Amino acid sequence: MVLSLLGSSIVVSATSISDIKDKINDKKNEIEGNQSQLDDINDQMEGYEGELDVLAEQMDDLNAEIINILASIGVLEEDIAQKVLDIAEAQAEYDAAVETQRVQEEAMAAQVQLMYYKGNDSILGLLFENFSFGKLLNRAEYAEAVMEYNNQMLEDYIATKELVLELWNNLETEKAELEADKADLEEQKAYCDDLLAELKSKSDNYEALYAKAQAEAAAVKKEIQKEQKELKKLQQDLANAQAAEAARNNAANQTYKETDYTSIIDNASGSDLGKKVAKYACQYIGNPYVYGGTSLTKGADCSGFTYRVYKDFGYNLDRTSYAQRSNGTEVAYADAQPGDIICYSGHVGIYIGGGYIVHASSSKPYPRGGIKVNKATYRTILSVRRIIN
Repeated sequence: MVLSLLGSSIVVSATSISDIKDKINDKKNEIEGNQSQLDDINDQMEGYEGELDVLAEQMDDLNAEIINILASIGVLEEDIAQKVLDIAEAQAEYDAAVETQRVQEEAMAAQVQLMYYKGNDSILGLLFENFSFGKLLNRAEYAEAVMEYNNQMLEDYIATKELVLELWNNLETEKAELEADKADLEEQKAYCDDLLAELKSKSDNYEALYAKAQAEAAAVKKEIQKEQKELKKLQQDLANAQAAEAARNNAANQTYKETDYTSIIDNASGSDLGKKVAKYACQYIGNPYVYGGTSLTKGADCSGFTYRVYKDFGYNLDRTSYAQRSNGTEVAYADAQPGDIICYSGHVGIYIGGGYIVHASSSKPYPRGGIKVNKATYRTILSVRRIIN
């Protein structure tokens, strides 16, 4: 039979307290299991954080190395650009030297050709003009000097051309070396980029794992909080059930003074505890009716009276007569026993046996009202509810 006891809805039976204790132990085990799971998740998250820290440090180092490589590539590109300008300048100088050599060679060839065209007589005539031996020597020396000068100039031009060519070749070699160094750096950068991408992929994976673990941890924490609330409620249920059991035991062990209805109660069939409830309720016959009240001495209304009587026995009925019509278990009026609740339209009382109820009546004038005994059938019975089995 399900009934609310001291504010907690539990199963009223001899095993209710042990059942609650079992549920408390089960709930503690669930919390412990979830806490263990949460600890494992936190350990995983700590591991992920460690991996992320290592990866972040490695990526920082790689980024710094890439920056240095890019800076070196930038310097090389500037050097290569300068080499290109130097090579272009050297090429221009070489071209100029080649052209100068060509002009000189053509001039020399023209002089030789001229001497051949004019013949030996002309040359002799040139040499022996005015029949001066000194002049002849001077002219011969002059002609020789001219030829030597032309040859020297040609040799100088060739030497200059070869020097410029050597410079040009050296610049080309240096440029090729710079480009090779740049290619090496670009290869290093590509390797670093690939490694950085791999580390970033690992980092993203660990971040995804961390986020997943974080979500799992939040869910487990939420479940633990829920279970802790449930545990707290079960512990409160246990305290209430123990208090209710103590109240029932205390009420059951009490003896009550004789009333005009004691013999009716004793002669009725039913449980001893139900009869105790009926005798206890009859102790307050004559006390006043107070609307909304729940005091057995200072005054109570009909549902307040039944509510308080059962509360003193460790049972917590609903507060209104309408709601009490759903408490306990339905039985036929023919099977009514002391302690059962007799429900009417807008009213309720406690059956004491012999066809009588004790109830808080609002009939006026007093003393017709108050806590008193009436025939159970004085009004149309809607339901009989058994609270105590």
